Amino acid sequence: MYNVDRRLIFNVGGQYMEIQVKLFANFRDGRWKNKNLSFNNTVDIRYILEKLEIDEKDLGIALINGAYSEVNCELKDNDVLALFPPIGGG
Repeated sequence: MYNVDRRLIFNVGGQYMEIQVKLFANFRDGRWKNKNLSFNNTVDIRYILEKLEIDEKDLGIALINGAYSEVNCELKDNDVLALFPPIGGG
């Protein structure tokens, strides 16, 4: 299996901000594990969820650079966003 870095550009033109998005558990189904995304304007976690077609109610936890973050938190260039669904067990 080859690990290919594919860039997904949602907006065209101007300077680009790049973030790394890591998906976990069932968020990977039909998607990917890890990808760099480029944007030419400020985005928040909610925007990323919308673009990935992940319902906000299905989000368990979001981490920016390892720190808990609300969905309205804005991302900065070179941030790492990790998205986890709710985790159950017992």
